[in-house]
Amino acid sequence: MIKNILFDLDGTLLPMDQDIFVDVYMRTLSKHMLPYGYDPQLLVKSIWTGTAAMVKNDGSKTNDAAFWECFAGIFGEDAPKDEPKFEEYYLQDFPAVKKSCGFVPEAKPLIDEVKRMGYRLILATNPIFPPVATNQRIAWAGLQVEDFEFVTTYDNSHYCKPNPEYYREIFKKLDLKPEECLMVGNDVGEDMVAATLGCKVFLLTDCLINKANVDISQYPNGSYAQLLNFIKALS
Repeated sequence: MIKNILFDLDGTLLPMDQDIFVDVYMRTLSKHMLPYGYDPQLLVKSIWTGTAAMVKNDGSKTNDAAFWECFAGIFGEDAPKDEPKFEEYYLQDFPAVKKSCGFVPEAKPLIDEVKRMGYRLILATNPIFPPVATNQRIAWAGLQVEDFEFVTTYDNSHYCKPNPEYYREIFKKLDLKPEECLMVGNDVGEDMVAATLGCKVFLLTDCLINKANVDISQYPNGSYAQLLNFIKALS
């Protein structure tokens, strides 16, 4: 019996073209940090390098620690002291990145309905962003942080997707049984891997990402309407 539903955010509850999102994000971040002496090209390179460090995190540290250690290796040991300047960016300029994302009117009604049905909801978004950035993206989707019992961010997670340990950490932290969970996401490689732990999955195909061209017929999949019908059938 399914008692808990994990939702991905980007491309699932918040539709987006990742290439467009990343382009706007990097341009606005570089512009904000330029007056503080950060070369735009090196900054963008460092963000990607730091992101890779988080994705490769072996669980020995939180993802934010992995990122800032990498960042300090590029810009010097005092560079992490500029973290407030990055938070300033997320508060002041990151809202403009919203224009690169779409909006699904069905997202909030879906979340409201499954909450009404009694499911525990977890936002299982890849934890490579700080809370201030994740909270904004939740709002862009027409939702609230309070809609979810737990939200993964880079400071409370020790792994990233597609590492199955990312999901295992959530299950352990919230005392969830994988067989009582459903993972909903749009990325075959990052979200459907939850099935390897015994978790049910549903692949939302509106903003499908399938880099390895996997046969998606092996997963329950479809639109928002089909997702809701799938959840109701589980009840």
